[in-house]
Amino acid sequence: MSDRRIAETVAGLMPRARTELAELVAFASVADPEQFPRTECEGAARWCADALRAEGFTDVSVLLTPDGTDSVYGYLPGPEGAPTVLLYAHYDVQPPLDPAGWVSPPFELTERDGRWYGRGAADCKGGFLMHLLALRALKADGGVPVHVKVIVEGSEEQGTGGLERYAEQHPELLAADAVVIGDTGNFRTGLPTVTATLRGMTMLRVRIDTLAGNLHSGQFGGAAPDALAALIRVLDSLRSEDGSTTVDGLTADQTWDGLAYPEDAFREDAKVLDGVGLIGSGAVADRVWARPAVTVLGIDCPPVVGATPSVQASARATVSLRVPPGQDAVAATELLTAHLEKHTPWGARVSVEQVGQGQPFRADTGSPAYTAMADAMRVAYPGQEMQTSGMGGSIPLCGTLAGLYPDAEILLIGLSDPAAQIHAVNESVSPEEMERMAVAEALFLRKYAASR
Repeated sequence: MSDRRIAETVAGLMPRARTELAELVAFASVADPEQFPRTECEGAARWCADALRAEGFTDVSVLLTPDGTDSVYGYLPGPEGAPTVLLYAHYDVQPPLDPAGWVSPPFELTERDGRWYGRGAADCKGGFLMHLLALRALKADGGVPVHVKVIVEGSEEQGTGGLERYAEQHPELLAADAVVIGDTGNFRTGLPTVTATLRGMTMLRVRIDTLAGNLHSGQFGGAAPDALAALIRVLDSLRSEDGSTTVDGLTADQTWDGLAYPEDAFREDAKVLDGVGLIGSGAVADRVWARPAVTVLGIDCPPVVGATPSVQASARATVSLRVPPGQDAVAATELLTAHLEKHTPWGARVSVEQVGQGQPFRADTGSPAYTAMADAMRVAYPGQEMQTSGMGGSIPLCGTLAGLYPDAEILLIGLSDPAAQIHAVNESVSPEEMERMAVAEALFLRKYAASR
């Protein structure tokens, strides 16, 4: 049994992985029936369940979670006395946004310039294929040395908490000695990285009403209270002049003491237009990994095409707040709600509805699992040492797992390098990164088993 054999096996499996990823990407598995039929998510869930059964997993189940979505679970027994490792991914994806902005169809895996393009290719259908590759390589080289549990979530992108609540109701289901979350990525392509922190998240819908119905802007404009104008004022109150997040009572001056994120690199990664400044203050890593960040995700208002000269009676927006480690998402939700209500002008009626929430997370990077992962990545990426970064995004299940299983070691890896453009148009994955990360995961499972 050799490290080289693992790498050779994974390399030989990559054509199959491309075919399978294309099949999985073809499902428009957005976990929002208002945008895509529920059958798309159901089809993706069945695909994942069938894939686990084909690999010899027992007790494969499609779990109906409390938010009405399906998660897929499977168990693969290992040698007697071996530790148990939970592997996580999610099959649901973000909506494709503007299909016209995609160079190739969003739900058709397309190879271009050495990358595979398609919604979910990196986030996180590719993560599920990464797990399968690692397990297949181990099976071909003496067997999987640990007990493996796999959970593939069906509503991670919506943040509606179905799997978190299901896990709380069935605490024995996901219990493990170590957890590998395959939903982050390397700081740079070719630079092996584990993620040490995640910001939590709260998502609110705010609605403002001022009139019984829309009015002619010439007859009533100037005195009639405009709900859209009121909403704009409320949303503007969430940022200071330099763009820093300003939610009343919420601390926003934390600093990051790990891997630096140079401003030039960030501008390139984010594709900031020439002459446009970044928002906020402090180091870039402070802003994206260690501090809260508010984002207006959408506004319900008349589109420009077809708009009439009317004073708007109602307006609505979805607001997201990323919550850094050290802060509580529930408390942050309360502060954000109070802020929206307080800053609504003109006595307008305001209602706030919570639609998603997840706690931040901080990993114990000094644990034996991290040592095993560092050794594995050193082999998978010759000449490179494992780096530790933060991530500004949220994986709500991490906080749930940490609370349910305080002794479990939780590692975060994945395929979402900066070029992946997750959540944007033209999302892609590097097949080379998929191959190397699958090798790293396989070697990690072997080294972790040997260390126990």
